Amino acid sequence: MTQPADDRALDQRAGVSELRLAAGDPGPVPGTGPREEELPLDRNQAILQAAKQVGSLLKKKEHPFALAGSVAVYAHGGTQNLQHDVDFCIRPDDAEAVAATLGEAGLAVYTPPEDWLLKASCLGQQVDLIFELAHEPVTAELLARAQDLSVDSVLMPVLSPTDLLRGLLTAFSEHHCDFGAVLPIARTLREKIDWEELRRDCGADAMPAAFFFILERLDIIPPAGPSAGSPARPPTVPAAPAAKEEQR
Repeated sequence: MTQPADDRALDQRAGVSELRLAAGDPGPVPGTGPREEELPLDRNQAILQAAKQVGSLLKKKEHPFALAGSVAVYAHGGTQNLQHDVDFCIRPDDAEAVAATLGEAGLAVYTPPEDWLLKASCLGQQVDLIFELAHEPVTAELLARAQDLSVDSVLMPVLSPTDLLRGLLTAFSEHHCDFGAVLPIARTLREKIDWEELRRDCGADAMPAAFFFILERLDIIPPAGPSAGSPARPPTVPAAPAAKEEQR
């Protein structure tokens, strides 16, 4: 979800054939996804169904988790224009137990070359089980801030809008600065996001600062106050007028 685009591109170039079973199979596994003609006509609904099934499994086993990615944006009131997969955040220490839970339910779980997530296949859809957001481990504090929301009638924890956008902003880099993909999310969720907190956490970095500038110019967010940016300069005190010469 929030890793730089070049990491995603590497993941796509690697392909399913380079994934390895999370259970420990030393050899690569063949692709298990359905052929294109077998995909449901409504891809958005298929992604939602996969999110609901995996979320229900994690809830049943009481694994700490939070829904992330485009499905989380949808749960917070965004449009049903979902991307190519489902994203869940889990703690690094829970990855093995989560993989076992999904495996017991009959889902294939794989370990990709990247070391910040696991991948699973559910109802023909890719599910990413992420335990590192923008190069920072998923923490209990992050998951505790998640909000219980209905995802197409299934209640589950969903990353807060502020945390969702923070993950996207901190993933920006010289090689990944697709503001166009994040702009609709910021516009849709702007009233639910703590912009002062984001400016305080991310505003010193060049790419997030540039994104904030664009949002301000588009009147999506108000300009930053003195506390959100550089310290305000002290007011200039006008010089005292020169004393008049004493009249002789």
